[in-house]
Amino acid sequence: MSVRSSPVELATARPPAASSAARLSFNRNGAAYLFLLPWLVGFFGLTLGPALASLYLSFTDYDLIRSPNWVGAANYVRIATADPKFGAAMQVTFLYVLLSVPLKLIFALLVALAFNRGLKGLPVYRAIFYLPSLLGSSVAIAVLWRQLFASDGLVNMALWQLFGIEGPSWISNPDYSLYTLVILSIWQFGSPMIIFLAGLRQVPADMYEAAEIDGASKMRQFFKITLPLLTPVIFFNAVIQTIDAFKAFTPAFVISEGTGGPINSTLFYTLYLYQEAFGFLRMGYASALAWILVVIIAAFTAFSFLSARYWVHYDD
Repeated sequence: MSVRSSPVELATARPPAASSAARLSFNRNGAAYLFLLPWLVGFFGLTLGPALASLYLSFTDYDLIRSPNWVGAANYVRIATADPKFGAAMQVTFLYVLLSVPLKLIFALLVALAFNRGLKGLPVYRAIFYLPSLLGSSVAIAVLWRQLFASDGLVNMALWQLFGIEGPSWISNPDYSLYTLVILSIWQFGSPMIIFLAGLRQVPADMYEAAEIDGASKMRQFFKITLPLLTPVIFFNAVIQTIDAFKAFTPAFVISEGTGGPINSTLFYTLYLYQEAFGFLRMGYASALAWILVVIIAAFTAFSFLSARYWVHYDD
């Protein structure tokens, strides 16, 4: 005989609590949330929060002393119409990117191809060649670079001793100063070289064997097999290295002693932003410059991904 609940019991019965499902979910994922907590605090407190604050400050006149004064788009209008140093910084930065990134990638690929042929003690050589990528952005290396390319530096001494050539002061000559920074960037080829080497190890060996049977030369194998299969790695390295080149700061700051000279020849965009922010305390204006750089990098990245479909070849 079935027992039927009374209307009073049905009315007072507690439905399955929603909190119990939430508690069960937390019990299952609580450890993951705890591990994510430092990242979440860092992201919202040190990345997203300051980014939104700088976006607000880009529309203000702010000097770190007085309260921000809302000026609307005046900072952006001044950048576009009345700031000659902005154009100079953009020209220097784009020239640096166009020279340093392709040369670094080409050099890194050549070294990776040499290592991929087989070499005793490869892990040791790989670590040695990777070391400049770890040290290249340091102040100590920038100071060393300035001494190497000074008028009485080691480079000019070698030119005189070996070839009898009296070299210029590479750092203080506006015709050569930027190229010393390009050379410093190429010297830091270790990171893309490691990635290229990993990509080369993924190319199937039987494809080379079939190409050799068909009589293809080494050069033809490189352009018809290696390079197409390596395009995803080239794409990745190109995007990462270009973003890093746009953000380059320490070498230009140390070598030019913060001036961007001579004659603005090493005035990187980030260095000009630093001058406006901490040299002239124009924080609102510097924030506008920073957001323009964000837009430039975002536009380049978007263009890279849109164009990748025409030259990057994946397995499918």
